[in-house]
Amino acid sequence: MEIAVLKDITRVYRSGKLSVEAVRGIDLTVRAGEFTSIMGASGSGKSTLMNILGCLDKPTSGSYMLNGEDVSKFNKDKLASVRNQTLGFVFQSFHLLPRTSALENVELPLIYSEKNLSWKQIHKMAKEALEIVGLGDRVKHTPNELSGGQQQRVAIARALVSKPGLLLADEPTGNLDSRTSLELIELFQRLNRDGLTVLMVTHEPDVARFSERIVTLRDGLIRSDKKIEPRDAVEALTNWKDEEDIELINEGY
Repeated sequence: MEIAVLKDITRVYRSGKLSVEAVRGIDLTVRAGEFTSIMGASGSGKSTLMNILGCLDKPTSGSYMLNGEDVSKFNKDKLASVRNQTLGFVFQSFHLLPRTSALENVELPLIYSEKNLSWKQIHKMAKEALEIVGLGDRVKHTPNELSGGQQQRVAIARALVSKPGLLLADEPTGNLDSRTSLELIELFQRLNRDGLTVLMVTHEPDVARFSERIVTLRDGLIRSDKKIEPRDAVEALTNWKDEEDIELINEGY
């Protein structure tokens, strides 16, 4: 089943007489149950592509079908609804409210939901999401009482709480050390095995190798799109020996 289908997508940014073509005619299909990494150097167009996939930006031309609907033609209100109900977002910066508990941070998408949930339902769903990411015992902790990895897990719980069909992760390990990054990737693999479609932007080849598909961008175009046999994050964690870096992963144990 196809979740997202992009056809001949372009995105041009204009400033006065200057035009920058960030994405130059991309075709991409994301199928249900995939774990895909998007890679590319700075300026390759990967962040622009992620913003379009996440309905945070509209393409200049082309069509974007999400669950069979052309969201490239949606107005702002309908796009906001799609972002709240259909998509989950995880960013490099955690974007948590600093004086708010983990539970309250995770509840935020449900407060703005169109489902008219009761507070009891909201609390229950948020707590369940925190339990999924292994933070059921940290519901009352504020971000400054949590490690960087725990803060990112709260952000993932917030992305999961609305039960999205597609999780979009933009450099989710960028602010984490190697061991914590691996623990996060293990969580993504577990969520993917449970049926969640995951699309991750990363500039780290060793992180991308834990996905099953790698799409590489250069100069606003897809240069390669290949299936791979993903590394097992559980095995990687089992063989971890507290190295300063993630070199152990690249060596294949």
